[in-house]
Amino acid sequence: MFDFRNGKPLMDRLIPDGLSHAATSFVESLKINSITEKVRRDRQVVIKRRNVYGERGADLINFYFRAAGIPIRYLRDVREWRRWEARCFQMFNGDRFRATVTNNRTVTLDKLPGDNLWEHMNRGTLTLRMLKAAGSEYRRAHHFKTKELGNGWSHGDASMTNVIYDEKAHRARLINFEIRHEKSLPASARHADDLLVFLLDMVGRILNRQWLSFAICFLRAYNDAAVIRELKKRLVVPSGLALIWWNVRTNFTASAKVKRRFQALGRAIGKLELHRTLAIDSARKRRRPSISCQRTRPGMPTIKSRKRASKDMAKAVSPGMPRRLPTTR
Repeated sequence: MFDFRNGKPLMDRLIPDGLSHAATSFVESLKINSITEKVRRDRQVVIKRRNVYGERGADLINFYFRAAGIPIRYLRDVREWRRWEARCFQMFNGDRFRATVTNNRTVTLDKLPGDNLWEHMNRGTLTLRMLKAAGSEYRRAHHFKTKELGNGWSHGDASMTNVIYDEKAHRARLINFEIRHEKSLPASARHADDLLVFLLDMVGRILNRQWLSFAICFLRAYNDAAVIRELKKRLVVPSGLALIWWNVRTNFTASAKVKRRFQALGRAIGKLELHRTLAIDSARKRRRPSISCQRTRPGMPTIKSRKRASKDMAKAVSPGMPRRLPTTR
């Protein structure tokens, strides 16, 4: 709906800033799961338990997601959430760590070494190497396939808090699988949304002189041109109900600041695409056609036979007359 009197969408007028902040605080206060840490058999573990009123809280938040047109959902069903949480954790971290379904409301996960990237960013210790590791891990994860999502797994809540960086191994790992994208969304759109959520954490916290280099480092490590093109379309501040969730994701960074930074990022992505195209064209021009990799068919002369025929033609008495006459038997 559009308000022709002041040129703004009507929904924007119905949701003033005060209401937006109040609604966001309410959503954030709803605790779907509780998380505790313990030591069991000399192993540090994280215990995630679905709260008694978790399903009702999930229903309420999912109602907002549907109304705002946001294609993610909390996994409200306890059994479905337990299976998804444990399976995703094992899928990405099962080389060294494990997850188990403890009881009908609890999942126990090995505690991963390191801190999440949100903590590193707030401490001022976030580095390009960490961002490169995060981009590579999301690229790896997006190549997994699950029947729940069809082609290409996606996180649904790909914030910096859900990326743990192990400094000793120089490895990023993913955690927290309580939210899932709608299956109807194409894989490229879901993957682009994961990248966007990660960037939204940084957009208001990183210094201006670091913003582009940090964002581009992350995207270069991800290294999927089709998904990054889809991401470029999403670098736009939304309006209406979706703005509430956007404010949560950007930590209430001023929309004007986000817009400026995303415009700069969009231009930088455009340059990356141009450089990639020029590099491909240059490689094609340098490439020479191969004569050794052509498929042969019966009757097709080989390289040696062509050379022999050329020599015979050159030494012939007249053009077309071979040097050696055919023999008869």
